[in-house]
Amino acid sequence: MRETTRQSFILIITSISVFFEALDIAIINLTMPLIQTSFGLSANRVQWLQTLYVLLYGGLLIVGGRLSDTVGRKRIFLLASGLFLLTSLGAGLSDTFVSLLAFRALQGVAAALLMPAALSIVTNTYTDAQARGRAIGIFSSFAAIGSGSGLSVGGLIASSFGWQWVFFINVPIILLCMVLAYRYIPDDAEAPGSVPDLSAGLLLTLLITALSYIVHELSNWRTQGEWLLLLTVFVGLGTWQFLRRNAAQPDPLIRFGVLRQSTLAIGEMLLLGAIFTSYLFLISLVLQKDRQLSAAQAGLLLLPFSVLSALTGKFLMPVLLKRLPVRRIARLGMLFMLLGTGLLLWQTQFAPANVGLLLGSIACVNGFGIALCFSGLTVLSLQPVPEAYHGLASGVGTTSYFVGGGLGLSLLSLFLSQSPAGGSGIGSVPLAILGAYAAIGVLGLAGAPRARVL
Repeated sequence: MRETTRQSFILIITSISVFFEALDIAIINLTMPLIQTSFGLSANRVQWLQTLYVLLYGGLLIVGGRLSDTVGRKRIFLLASGLFLLTSLGAGLSDTFVSLLAFRALQGVAAALLMPAALSIVTNTYTDAQARGRAIGIFSSFAAIGSGSGLSVGGLIASSFGWQWVFFINVPIILLCMVLAYRYIPDDAEAPGSVPDLSAGLLLTLLITALSYIVHELSNWRTQGEWLLLLTVFVGLGTWQFLRRNAAQPDPLIRFGVLRQSTLAIGEMLLLGAIFTSYLFLISLVLQKDRQLSAAQAGLLLLPFSVLSALTGKFLMPVLLKRLPVRRIARLGMLFMLLGTGLLLWQTQFAPANVGLLLGSIACVNGFGIALCFSGLTVLSLQPVPEAYHGLASGVGTTSYFVGGGLGLSLLSLFLSQSPAGGSGIGSVPLAILGAYAAIGVLGLAGAPRARVL
């Protein structure tokens, strides 16, 4: 098999795997009402299916990245794929909510191992800078399609075949990817290193969960002040303990020195998560409350723009990489984010009947912005990092994205509940905060120094 063909095959295998990982985050949203009815649950209880998955996924990504660097990218990819397959099968066969929740939580663990291993395989397969940028663009576009299609496909599959099939659909495709990965992905050239301090990773996951809860419950400070204060002290002491323990380990979970030149890109990933997660939440309110669309109709409306995002990653990114520095591409994507949030603010507050502004906003954010930003920032965060630590860098970057999504949405929700009704009922304050996230991102990239490639 020719080298270029082998590289393309590896890219397809890893991209399909990450497609289903991204699909699984979104697909459960429109399925939860059916699960709630099936098990006779309250809305607060069934929501843990998503909350637990996202918290374990985001919190353990760094552990997954370090394991892919030390144990081996191919080994972790196969292990994670196998765990994802088994937990999908177990979730679909669950006859109690407790077992379904347990399998869903393990799915989050599998996804946390799968994502950094897959990205590390891609970046180590493509060694040329431009080819690597194009590959990351395609890889990211599959993730974008997975997230977008999950919003619409989940409701259609669940209503036609039952909620169990949103899990069963993973099984044959993941099994095929595992067989192809075992056959075509080469073994890691370097000898496996020592396993990092995994207990520090568990502590970090606990700290991220506690911090997300604190921000989410700030509006209830008067009734839960003592509890939230205790949690805040725990997060502060836990962070100090984590940093002290990490520095004392011969093979620490996070090598901060390795990531020093990627600090800005990782910080921008935090902002990107806050922008995109908050935007999807707000646009869902606009489409369902203002436009009176059903959840399935809203998902179908967003799907073409997710496809546009994929096309942007596949066709536009390679062209831009030949003409522009990666930092400028990321800044262009953040400018699209800022423009999209501005159009949504104008449409909801001043021109609620203008469909063109609404569609233009979705195209800027969910079409061009996320594709250019995510791909550009991923390349920017990996450029200065030695290849042996690409798993760590991708894990930290993706963790930053998910933590930003959780914190950004929690902060925005505080003002959403206090906003006066107007247009779709969102109010201008949450949209202004969303725009502020994007404006900070643009300003940060405008002053970014060029990264030195190692």
